[in-house]
Amino acid sequence: MGADMSGRGVIRRAVAGQRRDIVVGSLLGAAHQTGEALVPVLIGLIVDRAVVRPDGGALALWLVVLAVVYAMLSYGFRFGARAGERAAEQAAHQLRLDVVRRVLAPHGGAEAGRPPGALVNVATEDARRVGAFNMALTLGIAAVVGVVAGAVLLLRASVPLGLLVLIGAPVLMALGHYLARPLEHRSQAEQERAAHASGVAADLVAGVRVLKGLRAESAAVARYRSTSQASREANVRAARAAALQTGLMLTLTGAFIALVALVGGRLVLSGSIGLGALVSAVGLALFLPGPIAVLAWVGAELAKARASAARIADVLAAPGETTGGTTEPGPSPGELRLHGLGHAGLHGIDLIVRPGEHLGIVVTDTAHAATLLHCLARRCDPDRGRVELDGTPVTELAPAALRSALLVAEHDAQLFDGTLLDNVTAAAPAGADPQPAMDAAAVDEVAATLPGGTSGRIGERGSSLSGGQRQRVALARALAADRPVLVVHDPTTAVDAATEARIATGIRRARTGRTTVLVTSSPALLAATDRVVLIDGGTITAEAPHEDLVRDHPVYRTAVLT
Repeated sequence: MGADMSGRGVIRRAVAGQRRDIVVGSLLGAAHQTGEALVPVLIGLIVDRAVVRPDGGALALWLVVLAVVYAMLSYGFRFGARAGERAAEQAAHQLRLDVVRRVLAPHGGAEAGRPPGALVNVATEDARRVGAFNMALTLGIAAVVGVVAGAVLLLRASVPLGLLVLIGAPVLMALGHYLARPLEHRSQAEQERAAHASGVAADLVAGVRVLKGLRAESAAVARYRSTSQASREANVRAARAAALQTGLMLTLTGAFIALVALVGGRLVLSGSIGLGALVSAVGLALFLPGPIAVLAWVGAELAKARASAARIADVLAAPGETTGGTTEPGPSPGELRLHGLGHAGLHGIDLIVRPGEHLGIVVTDTAHAATLLHCLARRCDPDRGRVELDGTPVTELAPAALRSALLVAEHDAQLFDGTLLDNVTAAAPAGADPQPAMDAAAVDEVAATLPGGTSGRIGERGSSLSGGQRQRVALARALAADRPVLVVHDPTTAVDAATEARIATGIRRARTGRTTVLVTSSPALLAATDRVVLIDGGTITAEAPHEDLVRDHPVYRTAVLT
């Protein structure tokens, strides 16, 4: 993006990046528009020089010239539109990459205050609209050439008719813009209703299992029927407005052309112009509203592009949650240290997690647990103290390097639409065997329920899976990543006791020799750790093996057994 993070900067960047295609498309489009303007002039010449005074040789010659002009305008449109469309699509593609790259940036911040659907809309529809301005710009430049060429040729054919058309055509387009206002408002209402109906449908599809479990199918159908009916009515109102606007514009255009023909006919009868000049003038009168309408459309496309570019710029310019370091660490033995960490309710947390240790952390306040995880993942930096990885403060590590050594798998980790195996191996090293991770997370039971097993698709956000199944797949993905340090938050809250015990043993086996931190209140998981740290009231209040804490510490016992 450079220094300019404004909406105008986004548009300038989209245009500058495709300058060559825009120039080529504009030149070819100008050739097309010039050819369109020449066609009625050539027909007028043919009428005057080969029809009014019959001349077979002249007729053949001018027909050849007309054919050459038709070929020029045809190929000009074809290849000009191709260049303009390429400029639009490539710019939109680059903007999509920029938005996705910013959203996925290690320093985060782009998603703050923006729901996932809004970010998707920015990366798709807004990027498309900004990219589409390249096509509009190409057509707009060509339209300017067409208007200038048409005006010059029209005035050469007949000054009175030329002035009539040059004055009347803009008036006609202004009336068209005024008549389009009701359509604009109704189209906006139609789009809002359609978007609402789509949102309701998506919610119902995503929650279909819950609806069936609650036996609320009839209520859901009634809700969607009402929303769909409102969308249909808005669509009908917009269609009526479109039909009225189109009909009135056709009537006004027809009346205008009739006026030009009437004035031109009187000029022919008075001997002021020839029949060929009248034919040329009427043809140019029919031609000019086209490029004028294109210019009005370009203005509308620019307005849309500006609004979308501003939204894209907001995402690209979003401040990061953390600033990136520059240190690139070597191989990580996996020692994690917290020195006097204090942030949002946590006070003076001092903790050493030794390389290869299997540590449990129980936090009595869920908000404090979230704060601890955010600090470890560097979604925020603590107000006081520091976090170190192998003796280096994480604030000094490059974000990508930090995440290659330390993975924080949060409780609400999302799956994506694809196969079960694709989800498990999403962050795994190239060529790594995912089977140990799937065995440890009991994903084989999940695969057995899917058509196609591990190659079966799990739907958007794992919609075809139960909550416990989604947790197991997310855990397998975290284990398959095989980071030197893994922090996992409540990975088994939705699985049964027998499966939880199997997973506890599996995690221990899969992470042998690797530093693992389990932030959880699950007795089964905690029993498989080397030791457990209890954080109560924002500070560490106890530290011992799970069995000892259950026996000797009432607060701990309450936290994990109730």
